[in-house]
Amino acid sequence: MAFVDEINIRLKAGDGGDGVVRWMHERGKEFMGPAGGNAGHGGNVFIEGVRDIGALFAFRNIKTLEAERGRDGGRDSMYGRAGDDLIVKIPIGSVVKNLDTGMEIEILKEGERVQILRGGGGGFGNEHFKSSTNIVPEQSTKGKIGDGADFHIELRLLVDAGFAGFPNAGKSSLLNALTNAKAKVASYQFTTLEPNLGDMYGFILADIPGLIEGASEGKGLGHKFLRHIARTKTILHCISLENEDIAAAYKTIRAELEAHSPELAAKKEIIVLTKTDLVDEKILKTRIKEAKKLNPDVMYVSIIDDEQVKEFRDNLIKTLRV
Repeated sequence: MAFVDEINIRLKAGDGGDGVVRWMHERGKEFMGPAGGNAGHGGNVFIEGVRDIGALFAFRNIKTLEAERGRDGGRDSMYGRAGDDLIVKIPIGSVVKNLDTGMEIEILKEGERVQILRGGGGGFGNEHFKSSTNIVPEQSTKGKIGDGADFHIELRLLVDAGFAGFPNAGKSSLLNALTNAKAKVASYQFTTLEPNLGDMYGFILADIPGLIEGASEGKGLGHKFLRHIARTKTILHCISLENEDIAAAYKTIRAELEAHSPELAAKKEIIVLTKTDLVDEKILKTRIKEAKKLNPDVMYVSIIDDEQVKEFRDNLIKTLRV
């Protein structure tokens, strides 16, 4: 299933039903009183947060959604039924923008429901117009038109920790080792074309697609997903020990994050040295010292070392609980 993280869609609330002209007929009586019922109002439109980052996929080929129209009034003074509401379920972390008004709404909690469009009011039947001076009213009214607007819905992932770094930094492999995720991995760059999520004992981790220098300016694949890191509590800055110059690799990615958003630069960050199996213990200690000059929070791991993976997971859980 393709990952869909933004859509444009036309949403419309239901129109109100129409009031009707009807007459009461009683056996043995000549007088016919008005008995046309009022109509039901149109359904409203709500957005609701769900814990499913794939929820927008359902709308990939849908251009318009509309709430139900209110039912017309009935005879014998019967009111028309209100139209059913339209509830659009979107991933938590989504930003919904009304393109007609510019209004934006963020959905940050599972089950959070917000009304974005109001249904049209139902029309009045002729009984509504009965008075001492209008005993046999012939008039009724049409229902009101429901609100409608074009919307842009964009998912910005809400996760506890997001893996950032160059392609081939080992992010997808590490995510798989820590969680039940099944992110694709390979030996070439840009394997990750979309964010992958995993659950680590209740903590949500995200593998963000690889960045390259210039990503914040739109180069490579990572620029589209930089916004997802913006909604992440902690950034795990992965640097492969294949890099002999730790500082250069670190500063390049940091520059991309800072160029994209000052908020990103201010987030809690942990440097994660990956692929420790590629260097001996002496070089590892040297690289750790170099990394700590850049950021005092440094961890290291090799996914082929079960003991290191367990230690890394335990330390990361402790850090995320703070």
